[in-house]
Amino acid sequence: MRKLRRLAENIGFGFAVLVLIAPAILVFLWMLSLSLKNELDNTAWPPVFIPDPPTLDNYRDVFARNDFLLYAWNSVIVSFGATFLALVIGVPAGYGIAKMRAMRAAALILIARITPGLSYLIPLFLLFQWLEMTGTLWPILITHLVITVPIVVWVMISFFEGLPTELEEAALVDGATIWQAFRHVAMPLARPGITVATILAFIFSWNNFVFAMVLAGRETRTLPVAVNNMLTFEQISWGPLSAAALLVTLPVLLLTLLAQKQIVAGLTAGGVKGV
Repeated sequence: MRKLRRLAENIGFGFAVLVLIAPAILVFLWMLSLSLKNELDNTAWPPVFIPDPPTLDNYRDVFARNDFLLYAWNSVIVSFGATFLALVIGVPAGYGIAKMRAMRAAALILIARITPGLSYLIPLFLLFQWLEMTGTLWPILITHLVITVPIVVWVMISFFEGLPTELEEAALVDGATIWQAFRHVAMPLARPGITVATILAFIFSWNNFVFAMVLAGRETRTLPVAVNNMLTFEQISWGPLSAAALLVTLPVLLLTLLAQKQIVAGLTAGGVKGV
């Protein structure tokens, strides 16, 4: 009976996971199918799922209608820059909030995290316009800190709260300053949390569309804007649109697959006090 119960539990768990991930997998496969078919098959009824024959014309169209490599380079600069600055600001901030138990500051960070980015867009646009910075990468990079810094701070607060205080207290007793205790004791222990914060900040920065759409110039657009360029007033070209979306999603997808163990291990460690 125990074996049957365990088998039933495993089957039920597998079925629940399948139900949860099936829509995402179906959407991804349908996008892949659209990107490999011509426009006639993409608008056919009943729908054609398997391309016959498959074609790469949609991907060629993406590179022909966009300066895709330039947009990719802009995305790399903005995403890596915003993630690096968020770590420089957010990791010490998370440590200070966690050790001082500044709950009001933590609540403020949470509010900043859940506030829609559009709420910041108009005042930031007016500010950058006044500073004559619009059309460069700096406004996009700076506005992405609105997204990345709260993520890093909020993740690191939970990690630093879970660290044993005895190690830092021992370092302080031995004559270390609070900065030395943070750098040589807390940061190495919180490395899984820093890894998770880095990955999440990079993903959210890479996928951001609104800030680049409004603040970027013709030469400073990022990859999500390239997807929008596939839309025309005459019609929606589903093939090039799906191809562009897959190309934009591919780096984030590969990063998530390669770092999934670190993400799970980091989130699990940060959720247990005293680890």
